Amino acid sequence: MTTTHDAHAGHEMPTHGGHAGHGDHVGQFRRLFWIMLALAVPTVALSPMFAMVLGYELPGATWVEWVSPVLGTVIFVWGGRPFLTGAVSELRARKPGMMLLIGLAITVAFVASLGASLGVLDHQLDFWWELALLVVIMLLGHWVEMRSLAQTTSALDSLAALLPDEAERVDGEGADQRVVAVAPSDLRVGDVVLVRPGGSVPADGRVVDGRAEMDESMVTGESRTVARMLGDDVTAGTVATDSGLRVEVTATGDDTALAGIQRLVAEAQASSSRAQRLADRAAGWLFWFALGAAVVTAVAWTALGLPDDAVVRTVTVLVIACPHALGLAIPLVVSIATERAARGGVLIKDRLALESMRTVDAVLFDKTGTLTKGEPTVADVTAVADLDVDAVLALAASAEADSEHPLARAIVRAAEARGLDVPRAADFASSPAVGVVATVDGHEVRVGGPRLLEEQLGEQGAGEVPQTAAWRADGAIILHVLRDGVVVGGLKLADEVRPQAAEAVEALHRLGVQVVMITGDAEAVARSVADELGVDRWFAGVRPEDKSARVAGLQAEGRKVAMVGDGVNDAPALAQADVGIAIGAGTDVAIASAGVILASDDPRSVLSVIELSRAGYRKMKQNLWWAAGYNLLSVPLAAGVLAPVGFVLPMSVGALLMSLSTVVVALNAQLLRRLDLRPDVATRDVLGR
Repeated sequence: MTTTHDAHAGHEMPTHGGHAGHGDHVGQFRRLFWIMLALAVPTVALSPMFAMVLGYELPGATWVEWVSPVLGTVIFVWGGRPFLTGAVSELRARKPGMMLLIGLAITVAFVASLGASLGVLDHQLDFWWELALLVVIMLLGHWVEMRSLAQTTSALDSLAALLPDEAERVDGEGADQRVVAVAPSDLRVGDVVLVRPGGSVPADGRVVDGRAEMDESMVTGESRTVARMLGDDVTAGTVATDSGLRVEVTATGDDTALAGIQRLVAEAQASSSRAQRLADRAAGWLFWFALGAAVVTAVAWTALGLPDDAVVRTVTVLVIACPHALGLAIPLVVSIATERAARGGVLIKDRLALESMRTVDAVLFDKTGTLTKGEPTVADVTAVADLDVDAVLALAASAEADSEHPLARAIVRAAEARGLDVPRAADFASSPAVGVVATVDGHEVRVGGPRLLEEQLGEQGAGEVPQTAAWRADGAIILHVLRDGVVVGGLKLADEVRPQAAEAVEALHRLGVQVVMITGDAEAVARSVADELGVDRWFAGVRPEDKSARVAGLQAEGRKVAMVGDGVNDAPALAQADVGIAIGAGTDVAIASAGVILASDDPRSVLSVIELSRAGYRKMKQNLWWAAGYNLLSVPLAAGVLAPVGFVLPMSVGALLMSLSTVVVALNAQLLRRLDLRPDVATRDVLGR
């Protein structure tokens, strides 16, 4: 049963949707950029208008005057194709944005320039050099954008990889039984499969023979193994750690729990792809502004009886309105921010994760592997006989030395950490769900849980160490150490809390962010960790299919939620959250479902993401205001709003100022390089230490 506690009395996650017509074709924009750059150099250098602006003489040969028209036409048709097809798509969708604005500008520049070169239109409308620069700058912006957003991992492929390549089906009955290797997809409900020690379950089923400790952490988030025996259900993808099982298949294919998680991830990712980008919205507004200004300009100058000036002014308005700087405002910030983030151990996959993280007011941490290390550690040792605690730990380590069980490894590590002399054991044997036995210095030493006491002392609970009740209240794993049939001590094992977790929680509180913990572990375990770290709320006993619902519940409260996790069970929740943050040491599925990846396992890196988000958003706003503000100012001037007082913005000056605005945007974005996003630095800045 899922339980929730509060320590104090339908959103869509923005993801990369891409422009219509070109998607994530990083290679397309890279190739086009370099080819168009090579063509743009002679186009610009041999343009009469550009030469006049800079004041240099062109060669007198006849062919010179046709270099810019010919190469400019190639640049428009070839280099401008992605923008033109994108513009058509935006027109069909009736959602004007960046592509339509670019497409309009380059089309007007091409038609006007071609008319000027053929002598049909005024020579002032020679925009070949501006057309070339416009296409090259926009290709650069989109190449930078696509490269920074490229995703390399498929969450759904990683989910499928949890299943074994083949299953061992038991055919026949009695003496005629045989084991046949088949593909998991060939299994049918009612089949019996053999799951060997260390093997994964190929389909959902019910145990019909055997008993084993199952590692379900990849699917349920449970930090410790769970005993499964006759009649118990097991889930596809879980692993039998110590013994073999025979399992009757109860669900296959799309009906399995793993397939359900797969569907949740796919649905959450699909639903989140409809978010509109900030720069596109600005471009949409600018499109209508430019179109309206062009119409007003044409009507006004024509009404004044100056049709030639009407054409020049209208074309100038439409060309100047093209968002040179706007096309780079967001991609440059994202590219530089992701580079700085990588140096601080933060990898950005989702382009709008930066913008979204600044508004987050609740961070939901998965406990296992995120706030905790996800592996057991010896938290306490007690002695109840004539031995001291070091002697008890040494005996336990001796008996467990030959075991590969995670608890045994934790006991041995604890003894090594204390520098204890661990005598060599003999006659080692283990019994699943009971414990181990070995001979140490001539004494029979046993280490195990409640079943061991029941088996050795005859009555459940008899001979337990006095601290057992308090340890059990903390949700800890309790092992007893017996020497020659007498209890001599006990061990408390728990999932170790990461040393940086408390500092991360404190810093988030300082920022006014609510900290929530979610786990598949029992209530006692969750309460113990929550109390130690001071989290605001926690959800305990949460199954995989419920985690995304918990995120949705927080969002229904009006909160912007960042989810931090590392397991397969976290994947749907990571995709559902406003910002999904995966611990880099976690599974490929969690990493692929998240918009942000923490390369280290330091939870303080969440503070780095928030700092990055806020700094990046500031730069985005500054760049957008500069880029759009320049257009809002220059378009009326180009239209001739100050013509009554004798000032009309020259076309060449407007074009140069437009290019200058691109330089300003680029330099402003470079200031992000001063950020130090190392987790300890970001946390220290928040806490003022």
